[in-house]
Amino acid sequence: MTGPQLHVVTGAFGYSGKYIARRLLEAGHRVRTLTNSPRSRSPFAEQIEVHPFQGWSRFRLATSLQGATVLYNTYWVRFSHADFTHAAAVENTLRLFEAAGDAGIQRVVHLSITNPSEDSALEYFRGKARLERALIHSGLSYAILRPAVLFGEEDILINNIAWALRRFPAFPVFGDGRYRLQPIYVDDLAKLAVEQGARRDSSIINAVGPETFTYRELVETIGKIIRKRRLVVGVPPWIGYLGSAIIGRLMGDVMITRDEVKGLMAGLLYVDAPPAGDTPLTHWAKEHADRLGIRYASELARRRKRTESYENL
Repeated sequence: MTGPQLHVVTGAFGYSGKYIARRLLEAGHRVRTLTNSPRSRSPFAEQIEVHPFQGWSRFRLATSLQGATVLYNTYWVRFSHADFTHAAAVENTLRLFEAAGDAGIQRVVHLSITNPSEDSALEYFRGKARLERALIHSGLSYAILRPAVLFGEEDILINNIAWALRRFPAFPVFGDGRYRLQPIYVDDLAKLAVEQGARRDSSIINAVGPETFTYRELVETIGKIIRKRRLVVGVPPWIGYLGSAIIGRLMGDVMITRDEVKGLMAGLLYVDAPPAGDTPLTHWAKEHADRLGIRYASELARRRKRTESYENL
């Protein structure tokens, strides 16, 4: 592909979308975003053409996609809430894929999750699998990227583990903590997404990082790096969830959900696949040790305070 093209990124002022948009701009492409945060204080908001989501109408979505070559879809919700649900996210994304076909989009790069399954008892993994199937059968050229856990300056999981380690004398893990996960640096994921946007052969890629941790090892490693070594204690999952729920209530947030605990413990954030990213979490965490976990990162604040950048929430 030669010359600048128009690329559309859903949520370009969010987390992974911001990194994808930045890489596209650096490559000289024009970038448009479909967003629920049209007045975001993103540092490159003035460089991006902004189209607010308008009721998730297929016609309006297709209109917003007109003239674009590639669609990068980062839209999703982490858990169901009174203000948003997985079911709505699935239906909205299905319409987005249909609108992409209507608009003549040549390529869709879609962020999914490791180990999706339509037979899963977990709504997150079940919904992601349904979307993968719809995209595969859409007739569109696609790249489906399956990250496990993202880390970076705006992440939630790794940051809030560090936040808890800085504040409490012990850290409970669910069960024995031996279930594994493979974090990938968000900018490595963005690089992969942009590379895949330039291709036309359809593919599914497990987007995992170069290091694999058990959950217990992850907590211990972060504690060591930020110089807050704590006693890591295995507890029954319901006790760990209850403690997280209490902290979440105090912070006005949902720290972790029951389904997320089940997904972790079932090993759904691990795959036997070569790494798609080069940046080790340990190296990145050492470079950011003085800032990691200083502030709590709130999922609900990000959903509600649409004008703020993620770094401030």
